[in-house]
Amino acid sequence: MIKIDVPYIDQSVKYPTGCESVSAVMLLQYLGVSVTVDEFIEKYLELSGFEEKNGELYGPNPYECFCGSPYDEESFGCYAPVICRALQKAAGDDYEIIDETGTPVRQLLENYVDQGMPVIFWACINMREPITGPCWKLHDCDETFTWISNEHCMLLVGYDEEGYYFNDPYENNGVIRYPKDVVEDRHSAQHSQAVGVRRK
Repeated sequence: MIKIDVPYIDQSVKYPTGCESVSAVMLLQYLGVSVTVDEFIEKYLELSGFEEKNGELYGPNPYECFCGSPYDEESFGCYAPVICRALQKAAGDDYEIIDETGTPVRQLLENYVDQGMPVIFWACINMREPITGPCWKLHDCDETFTWISNEHCMLLVGYDEEGYYFNDPYENNGVIRYPKDVVEDRHSAQHSQAVGVRRK
């Protein structure tokens, strides 16, 4: 079994939809970067809200910015490219931030966890079933975007023969182990997104 000891932050009190930011800050603190979740959100995270036009909901693209606010439980979240950009700004020039979306989990373990580096990892809240929707029109192009609900972001910190270990910021879950097949299924449902960090 391999398990990396990483500072833990609970998102539930203040950041109901801030799992991506909390996971990023846990990783930054592990790297020795002195930053709080509030500082990360205020200084580095790109945010955009929603508006109704002609009875239709318009909103941001989660590949470009956080949809809503991490402080708001009605908000959604963001995808790997947004966290990559925020992390690059927060971590500085000593680190290379890599969008590992689509990389098999086995490869993430070899490339990062086995080298003592946690991975920011998208799956589902408490490994619930993914739910398709809601949808909204994108601000800039009128295309319809479909969110996959129960989206969740955690820090992958270890594994054993049958499970993966995460620093899971949801409802003070702490370090939690989920079965490998369920994790891989939920990860795939959230577009197999992950973000890795390498020291330069």
